[in-house]
Amino acid sequence: MKKLPQSTALRSSCPIATALDILGDKWTLLLIRDIGLFGRHRYKDFQESKENMPSNILATRLARMVKCGLLEKRPYQNNPPRYDYHLTSRSEELVPLVKSLAMWSAKHVSGVKIPAGRTS
Repeated sequence: MKKLPQSTALRSSCPIATALDILGDKWTLLLIRDIGLFGRHRYKDFQESKENMPSNILATRLARMVKCGLLEKRPYQNNPPRYDYHLTSRSEELVPLVKSLAMWSAKHVSGVKIPAGRTS
């Protein structure tokens, strides 16, 4: 599998720092969660998420994730053009990480619960 392109100069050769440069913003892992765990694929689905991602940030983040090879954009309507977003094989590998983060948070942060049927 081809490696992700460097969109900017690496600040470090540390794999954790590099992963955070790609995934560590406020929204990327939530989009991976929405697609990989909740089966959401459309722009409108992402806008309806409880986290209320601003539409300009959503559009920018989706475009960046497509450019980085984390998402695949597939047309589902031609006029006007509309797209579904799907995980690529490399971002599918992040789904267990997202699940682990959810489990950690539910265990260690008061008031956090895993929705029924979402632990597997």
